[in-house]
Amino acid sequence: MTIDDVNQQFGNDAEKLVEWALEQGGLPIVTTNFRPFEAVILHMVATLKPDVPVVWMDSGYNTPATYQFADEVTQKLGLNRFIFVPKRTRAHREAVEGDAPGLDDPRHDAFTAEVKLEPFERAIREMAPTVWFTALRASDTQHRAQMQPVSVNSDGLIKVAPLLHWSSKDLYEYLVKHDLPNNFDYFDPTKGEETRECGLHLAH
Repeated sequence: MTIDDVNQQFGNDAEKLVEWALEQGGLPIVTTNFRPFEAVILHMVATLKPDVPVVWMDSGYNTPATYQFADEVTQKLGLNRFIFVPKRTRAHREAVEGDAPGLDDPRHDAFTAEVKLEPFERAIREMAPTVWFTALRASDTQHRAQMQPVSVNSDGLIKVAPLLHWSSKDLYEYLVKHDLPNNFDYFDPTKGEETRECGLHLAH
C-alpha cells in the first residue's frame, strides 16, 4: 500500500490511521508541546500503545499552566515521557543574551534553532524512530493546510497527523468523551503568532 493509498483509505479516520501506523514496525514516537487539545493525540496513541515514547522539546519558555498541564496529563494517561531541553538553560541564555527575541529581531532564527530545532534533531538522532505522530492541524497555518495526514519526511520518517482535518469542536468533543484535561494558557515564543510556523515542520 502506497502513502497515497493510506491517505485515501485512512486520511479521514484518525483511529484507523493510528492503528495502521503502529503496524508499520520499528519505533513510533509522539511529539507534543502540551498546547491546547494535545491530550487528544496523546490519548489516541497511548490507548493503543501505552508505552509509546512521548517526546517533549521543552524550550524552557512555557507558561506555568503548560508545565502543570504537562504533568497532569502525563500522570493521568501514564505517559512514557521523554524531555529534551536546549543545551543552555533559559537562565543561562537570558543572562548572556537577554529576553527571547521578537519575530522582527535578526536573532530570532538562532533562538528558534537553539530552543526547539536542535533539541528535536537530537531527539530524532538518539531515539531513531520510524514513525512520528504529531497533532498538526490543517487550520493552524497555510503550510499545514497543504499537508497530507501521512507523509515521508526528509529524515525518512513516516510522519502521521491523524487530527489534520479535525475541527476544534471535534477535539473538544473527544476530550469530553474521554474526560481529558485541556490547556489554553499556552505561548510559543518561537512562533510568536498562532498562524506562523516555527520552522520545525518546514525542515522536517
